[in-house]
Amino acid sequence: MEFNHADLFEGLADAIGERTAVVVFDSAGGTQRRTYAELDADANRLAHHLRDAGVTAGRHVGIQLYNGLEYVTALLAALKIRAVPVNVNYRYVEAELEYLYDDADLVALVYDAEFEDRVTTAAARVPALRHRVVVGGTSPHAIAYPDALAGSPAARGFGKRSGEDVYIIYTGGTTGMPKGVMWRSADLFMAFGGGNPYGDPRETPEAVIEAAQDSGPLVMMPAAPLMHGAAQMATFIGWWMGATIVYTRRFDAAEVLRTIENEKVFTINITGDAMARPLADALAADSYDLSSLAVLSSTGAILSGAVRDRLQELLPNVAILDNFGSSESGFTASGVDGSSPESGMRYRPNNARLRVLDDALQEVRPGSGVLGQVAKSGHIAFGYYNDPKKTAKTFVEVEGERWLLTGDIATVEADGTIAVFGRGSQCINTGGEKVFPEEIEAVLKRHPAVFDALVTGIPDERFGSRVAAVVQPYDQAPTTDELDAHCRGVLSGYKVPRTYAFVDEMRRSPAGKADYRWAKQIAEQAAART
Repeated sequence: MEFNHADLFEGLADAIGERTAVVVFDSAGGTQRRTYAELDADANRLAHHLRDAGVTAGRHVGIQLYNGLEYVTALLAALKIRAVPVNVNYRYVEAELEYLYDDADLVALVYDAEFEDRVTTAAARVPALRHRVVVGGTSPHAIAYPDALAGSPAARGFGKRSGEDVYIIYTGGTTGMPKGVMWRSADLFMAFGGGNPYGDPRETPEAVIEAAQDSGPLVMMPAAPLMHGAAQMATFIGWWMGATIVYTRRFDAAEVLRTIENEKVFTINITGDAMARPLADALAADSYDLSSLAVLSSTGAILSGAVRDRLQELLPNVAILDNFGSSESGFTASGVDGSSPESGMRYRPNNARLRVLDDALQEVRPGSGVLGQVAKSGHIAFGYYNDPKKTAKTFVEVEGERWLLTGDIATVEADGTIAVFGRGSQCINTGGEKVFPEEIEAVLKRHPAVFDALVTGIPDERFGSRVAAVVQPYDQAPTTDELDAHCRGVLSGYKVPRTYAFVDEMRRSPAGKADYRWAKQIAEQAAART
């Protein structure tokens, strides 16, 4: 056995096969359950089907599904035959799907019947995508999922795997097209907890299995969609601990809370304000027995101080953790007490391989006030699929060691904590002053009439760029004067938005990631009307 995700899951299926691995709660109130052994058998069947369809080691299999048993089955099936699973955003339209299918070199696709029309249109333009499996329906272009499983054996019979096997996470860009982050399996395992997120990584794969055997009953819930890397990694982290993983098909705050109550969930993973705020609203509106819940952790998107404080008030006995990481770096740091975009985001590195490097790629001295980029070495991704230019820009060598430049602008405080100001690609330069959108967004979301906000820069004749805000109100939109006064009470004048655009619904990914390209277009349209 190696530090390979398929090897490790098969070890768990042999050791704790009778334990429940997955529970899926649907909006109709029903649940589906699979033990580790049952899930392993289903994944074996689909793996044999894919292999018989010509999917060989190293080829890419797309997964375009909502959360469910079929998603984790397809994920494991691809890994079992050393194929590469590729997450596909289920919100993508035809042109975006065509881009991703082609960029990822997909040869097979497992998809939800709900997406039949757009899949058919996009796939017709990507001849390499020659095999499809449809879930929840039928198609003249695909084999139905139950038929794919029924025609294949439940036994394994696969070849030897390696810690070098590739795993790709496509991450939706906030300013550009999605990109495939490439990992070696062993590095991915170590970067996301090493089988023991609360201590030193496990020394051997066998130790992972032994620890899972010895663990007590534990129920964990990734609330984000599995098409987001954070939810996939939360799933594996839970499995390595011998846990039962619980999903809802799609994110609905009240449904998530009912599921926590019904399944006695111990930990839940969310992605920032886009999930935290609806959860807080649902908690305030109704009563739930959440006595089993001990930990709520957020990663992948910003958790603002106002929303965190409200959640903590509603969940006084729950530890709320704000984690820092990315699809390229894995888990890297935890927020210190009082950290927020409004007061300053500060993180304590979880290992010695996290640094802030200046423009000359030299380490920033603690307390110097010099700005640089957060960088990580060690267990990191090794590049972007089909993008050598971006790979060379992001993964650099410093004194013989390979480093990932995350793009997060930061400095190192005197006590060694890392103060993160925001993503460099989103920084607004207005009249020579640097403005980081995350700070202004957090301030805007403190206004009682604001449900969500995105801040971007738009062209300005005098200052080069001006700060603009796209705002989704709760019910009645506040006036621009009200928002201006609210912001000026806590922000320097150059940070205060000069243009506002009000929308009925904010455009974010299903995992809560901001769409800054869209926000910029909306803000520019609002500016043109004034």
